[in-house]
Amino acid sequence: MNLALIGVNHNISPIEVREKVSFTESMRIEASSMLLDKSINEIVILSTCNRSEIYIASENIENSTKEVKKFYSVFFNFPQIEKYLFIKKGKEVVDHLYMVASGLDSLVLGEDQILNQVKEAMIFSMDLGFSGKVLNKLFMEAIKEGKKIKTNLKISEIPLSTSYIGIKLLKKEIGCLEGKKALIIGAGEISKLALQYLCEEELDKIYVANRTNNKLKDMFNEFPYLIPIEYKDRYKVLNDVDIMITATSAPHVIITHEHIPIINKKLYILDLALPRDVDPKVKNIENIILYHIDDLKKISEHNQQKREELSEKAKVIIDEDVKEFIEWMESIKVDPVLKSLNERCLEIKEDTMKYINRKLDLNQREKKIIDKMLSSALKRVIREPIKNLKSIEKESVDSYIEMLNKLFNF
Repeated sequence: MNLALIGVNHNISPIEVREKVSFTESMRIEASSMLLDKSINEIVILSTCNRSEIYIASENIENSTKEVKKFYSVFFNFPQIEKYLFIKKGKEVVDHLYMVASGLDSLVLGEDQILNQVKEAMIFSMDLGFSGKVLNKLFMEAIKEGKKIKTNLKISEIPLSTSYIGIKLLKKEIGCLEGKKALIIGAGEISKLALQYLCEEELDKIYVANRTNNKLKDMFNEFPYLIPIEYKDRYKVLNDVDIMITATSAPHVIITHEHIPIINKKLYILDLALPRDVDPKVKNIENIILYHIDDLKKISEHNQQKREELSEKAKVIIDEDVKEFIEWMESIKVDPVLKSLNERCLEIKEDTMKYINRKLDLNQREKKIIDKMLSSALKRVIREPIKNLKSIEKESVDSYIEMLNKLFNF
């Protein structure tokens, strides 16, 4: 049995291509059934927003790979897909899946959401009988690998999002955000993201203001405990809050140096907008600490570098574990021969028992004793050859298998 992988992913295909070959659940069932009818032994389809990958195990991997390539074009009615498809075989497939499950082949290096998606793909194929011994083992080992990398190296815990980095920076500077008050100006995706992170810190009050109110309705549906204030009153609450976060799409500053009142306590301002929402001169005002997006980008870039360094360590671990899986793959090459030998022994035993039963009048106890003696004797005959076959160096295994098939006419 050999392995192959055929598919597209974010590394080589734009989103316009990936979305055309995305599998729904029902499409996965239909596709898997169709491909198994084409002499492919096992199949697992991994389909996410960033990848559409078909993993196969087959006796004739060259023909099976061609079938899957052709299948992509026909199934999705998309002949141009062939120029975007990538193909991996043997060890490359194991390498790739271990990297995927560990988050090292993701758009965001080290993200761990993909681990659940790999697990779901495996369970889906196992439950429906599309995968078997080889792919089940491959996917289970890949999932174990992903968990090992996640636990030991914690790559995903190094933040890259500027919103998250900003909140963590404020927490570090202030000491604790619990019981603090904040003002959010803006109602877009960045503001919502910042709010999600703030919610984890159990603030006392969170005020929100936006130039228009239509976007605020959605925000209040998602975060009903927010306190709305009029946009024109944004300066009035500055002495009541400890934190102000701005993330608008305004083409000019919305917090000017001239309009800031006297600030009586520490006020931390996080400007997540580009162009900037807050006049840079505001940082010169007493009691105000201002951070803008470039401050956070430096941290994000540093964190990206740390993720890349850890990913190199992860690759060393993966390389070792891939070798183990390949050794297992080599060892199961002899399984069909061993099965055939056992079946031949069973056939000989049954024929012999039929002959004995015809010639002798035995009771049930005597039949069981002779049956066990025959089984034991036949196993003794093949025990040493089987043991030796399993220990043969992998370079010679194929020739020994071929010789045994010829000798025993399997």
